[in-house]
Amino acid sequence: MLSIIICSYNRASYITGALDSLYESTDILNDFEVVFVDNNSTDNSLQIANDWRTTHPLGNFIISSETKQGASFARNTGAKLATGQWLCFMDDDAVAFPDFVQNILKHIHTFPERVGFGGRIIPKYIPAEPAWMSYYVSSMVGHFHYSETYTPFKNGKYPLESNMIVRKDVYDQVGGFNEALPGVVGTVRIGGEGKALFYSIMELGHTIYYDPSIVVHHIVETKKLTPTYLYNVASGMGRGEKTRTLAIGSFSYFKKVIEYLCKLAAAIVLGLGYTIKGKPAQFWPIVKFRIDTLKGLIGL
Repeated sequence: MLSIIICSYNRASYITGALDSLYESTDILNDFEVVFVDNNSTDNSLQIANDWRTTHPLGNFIISSETKQGASFARNTGAKLATGQWLCFMDDDAVAFPDFVQNILKHIHTFPERVGFGGRIIPKYIPAEPAWMSYYVSSMVGHFHYSETYTPFKNGKYPLESNMIVRKDVYDQVGGFNEALPGVVGTVRIGGEGKALFYSIMELGHTIYYDPSIVVHHIVETKKLTPTYLYNVASGMGRGEKTRTLAIGSFSYFKKVIEYLCKLAAAIVLGLGYTIKGKPAQFWPIVKFRIDTLKGLIGL
């Protein structure tokens, strides 16, 4: 059994699209369940989920709530409720491709010895991708494509939270998501929870894999492209790395500061390269991304 966990906070308009996308094929309804966790929403997210279950009696659908704010709390609650041997985490603003569930099940059946893997995330811009967007900034809106082929993650890479799959016994072994990296709490973001989870699993000696056939769209509306939103995402990455590395030790944190300074220098070079190629609009967002992650890391 596969358990697909969707956690939601004040995103009522996205929920139906996410749920509909998972039930494209009725011939596999007995092979998976969906666990929906409302994370203390103040809109009608929970009502929409309940209404959806009423109009879709087929399939296994669990609904719950987690009042402690933060994606890590909600995901851990979903994992506790899950009855499957495998956990798939998909965001509430994601829309699965029609063969999403089938390809996850195929991967599990083909490689039963594996403990974790993840797939591709393609931004779906509404109404259109902005001219200033580039590959190096698109990760802030969920873009992720590691390889064209099945391959193990290397060099510190790992699946992103909107499309990650992990075996439940291993998830439990590492303690699930680190709740010191909760995600969004109020207006403050402390990210990196997915990174911490997979790093913990890899420290046990396991290899995590990328499967490009497992694909979701990530809905990116204009409100996710504002300077404030992007600052919160980027600085949240830095805050998460500060929390994670300081838990290891001060030397680990110092190395991360040096790494971020080097990435800022590299971003300036990349931005100049875009400018020389006649794409000056892409210069500042690349540099600003690295400035904001550094601010989060050093606490500015």
